[in-house]
Amino acid sequence: MNSQTLGGFDLDAIKTGATEDPLLDALSSIHGIERVGRVAEAYGTLIRATGLKATIGELCELRNPRGVGDPDFKLAAEVVGVSKQHTLLTPLGALDGISHTTEVIGTGRQAAVRAGDGLLGRIVDAHGEPIDGKGPIGAAVDAPIYAASPNPLTRKLIDRTFSTGVRAIDATMTTGVGQRVGIFAVAGGGKSTLLGMLARGGEADVNVIALVGERGREVNEFIHDNLGAKGLAKSVIVVATSDRPALERSRAAWVATAIAEHFRDQGKRVLLLLDSVTRFARALRDVGLAVGEPPARRGYPPSVFSALPRLFERAGNNEKGSITAFYTVLAEDEDGGDPIVEEVRSILDGHIVLSRKLAAAYHYPAIDVLTSLSRTMPRVADETHQRAAGKLRKVLAKYQDIELLLQLGEYKRGTDPDADMAIEKIGPVRALLQQSAAELVPFTQSSEALRRLFA
Repeated sequence: MNSQTLGGFDLDAIKTGATEDPLLDALSSIHGIERVGRVAEAYGTLIRATGLKATIGELCELRNPRGVGDPDFKLAAEVVGVSKQHTLLTPLGALDGISHTTEVIGTGRQAAVRAGDGLLGRIVDAHGEPIDGKGPIGAAVDAPIYAASPNPLTRKLIDRTFSTGVRAIDATMTTGVGQRVGIFAVAGGGKSTLLGMLARGGEADVNVIALVGERGREVNEFIHDNLGAKGLAKSVIVVATSDRPALERSRAAWVATAIAEHFRDQGKRVLLLLDSVTRFARALRDVGLAVGEPPARRGYPPSVFSALPRLFERAGNNEKGSITAFYTVLAEDEDGGDPIVEEVRSILDGHIVLSRKLAAAYHYPAIDVLTSLSRTMPRVADETHQRAAGKLRKVLAKYQDIELLLQLGEYKRGTDPDADMAIEKIGPVRALLQQSAAELVPFTQSSEALRRLFA
């Protein structure tokens, strides 16, 4: 097929940029029409723009017109709603420098992040830009931040164990490849330490770790103290600290999920760790209330509870690879009245509860086995393993019932055979469930130790 020409110029070459003429190359990169609006209002976490034609989810650029304000001012923003004659945007940065003359330019692009092998061992922000001082990211492709979850009928069944390296998890609440698990704890319950153990001991090709709303100090501590050089080498870390704008904090979770999806589509086993869902939900709450959504449960607007399943369902297996995900949830208390805790627990495939009481007793990891559960354990653990895990739970439950009687000296041996067994086994059971942060145990060793204990 012959290419079209005009005035001696190859039109197809101009359209694709495949010319050797610098002038034509420059012309091919120019956008003749820009969709430009202006800022009508800007406050808190919301910008209202007039005269802008843009769709929800589209990225926009704010800049000052020539001769007004700082000529170098630029700010990215994302369209989050439409209200009558206004387009509602949430900034991806501070509002300093915005005025009524600030122009809002629609880019026509939906939110995306660069993903590829060059991200391994790197630390990036919620835009996918490196913040570790190691230079630009290597070759990568665009991965959509807001993508659809895998078709439920094309998901591979969860039928293989995922070794976490943590005895208490592998022995009593065995997880499967592609499972999504919540880690619930109050402040100071040891979530970061457990995440570091999972990142170093998890049987995955790639780790993708999202630190959402963390203190700046804790980010560096997690990388050096909990993750270590070995864990960092096969990890991608997405960071949005607590001082960043609300949309940027929520965006970090979507960006990490998009990067994990990219590696999953390459056929890899991906471990996705997100700390924490609570701060992600709070960021969404800030955005939702700013655009005028009504507060519902505990001040959270309805959009928060619709966003959670959209985020979680993107993890799991597809026909190419797997994403095994652990999401931490910062509970307000241990009574179970937190709406985010209730919602996350109802969506995910299992939950690990960290107990303040166990942490106070220097029992680490402080996993409360009796209130924790893996919904896929019957699919991935054999019958012998499941029976032994059931006996371990029975010992813990019985000992909990008679613990006060033992402390008061009111229980007599021989009164209850189950209680006698619980007293005999409680020491070895606690030893099995405790583990230092530096110790990582293969799944086969954890399973064998459990079987020997109840042989």
